Amino acid sequence: MDFQRPSAHVQAGPSVDMTQSTEEDTLVDGPLIAADALHSAIRREFQTLPTHLHAALLSLLHIVFVVLSICVGVLCVLKFGQEERCMHFLGNEPGSSIIVYAKACLWLLVLAFSCCLQHHHNKVRGRGYLQFYRQTQQLKHLPFTIHSSGNVLMLIFLTVRLSQTVRTYMLLSILGLELLLTFPCLLYYSVKVMQFNSERAAPDVNQEELSHSYRVTGQPIETGFRGASTLEEVVEKQADLIEYLKHHNSLLSKRLLNLTAQH
Repeated sequence: MDFQRPSAHVQAGPSVDMTQSTEEDTLVDGPLIAADALHSAIRREFQTLPTHLHAALLSLLHIVFVVLSICVGVLCVLKFGQEERCMHFLGNEPGSSIIVYAKACLWLLVLAFSCCLQHHHNKVRGRGYLQFYRQTQQLKHLPFTIHSSGNVLMLIFLTVRLSQTVRTYMLLSILGLELLLTFPCLLYYSVKVMQFNSERAAPDVNQEELSHSYRVTGQPIETGFRGASTLEEVVEKQADLIEYLKHHNSLLSKRLLNLTAQH
């Protein structure tokens, strides 16, 4: 009886191992996902940013608005012998009022342009291009800020008691100043977007993985906090990176489940 107990104990060990191996086999025999299929399903194609076309259209409309405003202001408000033609096109409405109404419409277009830019840049940020999002974060709000400041100046000069001639010259000067400030901003923004589209770079996470390996000289890249950058910038960048990685991981999990269900 003493010899049978060890033998039974010895036989119990392999039985446990057999059950564990069968359980592992059932897991291994599950649906396997091909590496090519997974890579093709997860890989994202580069999506271009179309906002440079919107910026070009807004610049064209702004130039046309300023040219027409100057024509209305000089010919209809200052009355350089074109009273009958102005009455034919504008009716009984004063030329200065037409310019103000058109300026309000242009401000609404700039507001819609800013909202459109914010929408597309949020998508770019969600795709992992955090550096481009940070570089253009202040630039995309400049046209709206300039036009809003111009509206404030227009209201100030319209409420101050000035002669019609002086008020018209001040109004046209404000419109010209807005164009001189807004057009370079939109042009620089369009160049940045076109460079971003032409580079077709990978998201910042993939670029950092490549850059953290080694430099060309063979020396490793230094990591950690640097004195040139502020702590707020480092924390903000890390927060954006964590948010992108969470979104990317959830997307990968959904695609893995879909591929597993297909196989």
